[in-house]
Amino acid sequence: QVQVVESGGGLVQPGGSLRLSCVVSGRTFSSYVMGWFRQAPGKEREFVAAIPRSGGSTYYGDSVKGRFTISRDNAKNTVYLQMNSLKPEDTAVYYCAASTWVGIPATRRAYDYWGQGTQVTVSS
Repeated sequence: QVQVVESGGGLVQPGGSLRLSCVVSGRTFSSYVMGWFRQAPGKEREFVAAIPRSGGSTYYGDSVKGRFTISRDNAKNTVYLQMNSLKPEDTAVYYCAASTWVGIPATRRAYDYWGQGTQVTVSS
């Protein structure tokens, strides 16, 4: 049984930073491409970032490029999302997901395992 657990969400002021963490257990972490998605109230779940199995080249949604950084530590079974220069429109529930697909997918259907999500609220 694969488990995906996010943490690190919270309330932050505009311009601030947060770091989300996601731990995966139950199977070899390095066998997964890892991704982050987010969903704001009344909106579709949106791709945020993805990182391949060994790290290296990363991929970002247009709305977060230059502000967010995804990274992973395979020894700790953990993927991170560093979020800087946060804006009110970044407010959403952030989901971590694991994929067995080839490549670095940016679509929901490519991801096999999902966490429960962590709330990020950007407000003054």
